[in-house]
Amino acid sequence: MSKSSAARPVAAAGKSAKSAKAAKAAGGRSLIASNKKARHDYEVLDRYEAGVSLTGTEVKSLRAGRASLVDGYATISDDEIWLRGVHIAEYAEGTWTNHAPRRARKLLLHRAEIDKLAARMRSAGGGLALIPLSMYFLDGKVKVELALGRGKREYDKRQTIAARDADREIERYAGRRAKGMTR
Repeated sequence: MSKSSAARPVAAAGKSAKSAKAAKAAGGRSLIASNKKARHDYEVLDRYEAGVSLTGTEVKSLRAGRASLVDGYATISDDEIWLRGVHIAEYAEGTWTNHAPRRARKLLLHRAEIDKLAARMRSAGGGLALIPLSMYFLDGKVKVELALGRGKREYDKRQTIAARDADREIERYAGRRAKGMTR
């Protein structure tokens, strides 16, 4: 007797089949980690998507959602872009083949994109930084969303927060007015 093997959707580790289907329906993009602090500390000028060169235990650890982008940054050296300071926890089931959690990882971009980034960073005179905003799976491959950004000063951060609060208050008032509950 032969058993028929029906095709079933395989869920990522730690996720249900339903959430894996939802991620597939949303363009195959499933978020691993995001760097919310970067959006607060930097003015984002441009965004880039880059692949990441990883080992097997790093991918397995990322599938479990064990990554942190908080101290991460990217550097350009020898016409290559390297992601540094990103913490990917060791894989629990790994043996001697396990990876170092904070090792430098090579980012995969086209040569023209690397040259363009290097030229922009040189022309700015050292005022720009490459910061990882998010890390996600896209069609089974790990991608990083990099931002070319300029650091905000303390008063810029306060102005951003004040503008966001003012917008929120305006939206709140407009909602109340639409419902007929004006003060």
